[in-house]
Amino acid sequence: MPKVKTNSAAKKRFKLTGTGKIKRKHAFHSHILTKKSTKQKRNLVHDTTVDRTDERRIKALLNV
Repeated sequence: MPKVKTNSAAKKRFKLTGTGKIKRKHAFHSHILTKKSTKQKRNLVHDTTVDRTDERRIKALLNV
């Protein structure tokens, strides 16, 4: 059997935590920042975890 390849896009976007959850960055923080409020931009800086309904799908892409 051939090796199962990790999805390259998922590899760049997600990281596993020590407890097995998946960390992700917030969207809407890369460009067109002039029209967004300071509060909105500040809240987009922090990482968050992937929703549990999506975890199984993303773990399959990461071969975890």
